[in-house]
Amino acid sequence: MSKKKGSRLERELLEMFFSTGRFAAGRIAGSGSTSFPAPDLVVGGMGRVLAIECKSGNGRRDINAEQIEELNLFSKVFGAEPWLGVRFDNMPWYFLKLEDVGKTSGKNYFVDKKLALEKGIAFEELTGKFKQKKL
Repeated sequence: MSKKKGSRLERELLEMFFSTGRFAAGRIAGSGSTSFPAPDLVVGGMGRVLAIECKSGNGRRDINAEQIEELNLFSKVFGAEPWLGVRFDNMPWYFLKLEDVGKTSGKNYFVDKKLALEKGIAFEELTGKFKQKKL
């Protein structure tokens, strides 16, 4: 995924949160290149605070263990719920709790379309618009 595409999708998600009328969001530009733990988005509303690390692509995405650890650390200190937001080509956004993200044979993590569909929740469920039923 190009940096340009990642930034565009982060802005897309930022706009989606604001468009609900119930959430405000901030994008932390350069979140992956700072020496401090920082998620891509910080979102608040309806009594909740979310820290979201965004990933996109057309297939499986491997995630460095350090990114997950930093998201966890930031969330704990900030008082936020840590979430991984994923958007694969021609699919909507899905959100996974960190315990639902796949583990590689090493110490890293991954997410793919199958995992997103099985374990993830839709944007509307994350924001409280509806409850998704898992089959």
